[in-house]
Amino acid sequence: MQAQDMMTSSPACCTPDDTARDAARLMKEHNCGCLPVVESRDSMRLVGVVTDRDLTMRALGEGKGADTKIAELMSRDPSCVSPDADVREVQRVMAERQVRRIPVVDSSGECVGMVAQADLALSKRREVSDREIALTVERISEPSHSPRRETDVGLHPTA
Repeated sequence: MQAQDMMTSSPACCTPDDTARDAARLMKEHNCGCLPVVESRDSMRLVGVVTDRDLTMRALGEGKGADTKIAELMSRDPSCVSPDADVREVQRVMAERQVRRIPVVDSSGECVGMVAQADLALSKRREVSDREIALTVERISEPSHSPRRETDVGLHPTA
C-alpha cells in the first residue's frame, strides 16, 4: 500500500496570507486538525503546515488575534512523503518526526494529499501489523526531551 492509497486527496489548504480565523474555519468545515499551507491555490506548492495546536499555542497562547497571518503561525518546510511512498516509509517518517499528520507532495512540490495517523491505523494491514501500528503511535506520542512543539519536530533539519 502506498501513501496515495490511504491519503485524503486534495485536502483543504490555506496560504501564508490567510488568517488564523480562516484556518480555524477550514478546520471546522473539513473536520481536520492540520492544513497544508500552500504558496498559492493556483500552484499548490507546499510551504508549510498549520495545526489546531499552532492556532492555540502560537496564536492564542501568545496573545495574537484571529487576524494573525498564517505565515506567523505555520511550521515551514515540513517533512513530506511522495504519493508512491509505501506504508512503511509513511510510518517511519511519522514516528521519527513525531508527527500525527504528513503532507503528500508530488515531484513538483504540489500538495496532493495528507496522511493522518488515523489513516495509517485504518489502512489495510497487509504490509503493517497491528503491533507495528501500535509502536508507531507510541513513538509519535513519546514526550520530547526538548521544549519543541509538536509541529517543530516535523521540520526538516535545515528549517
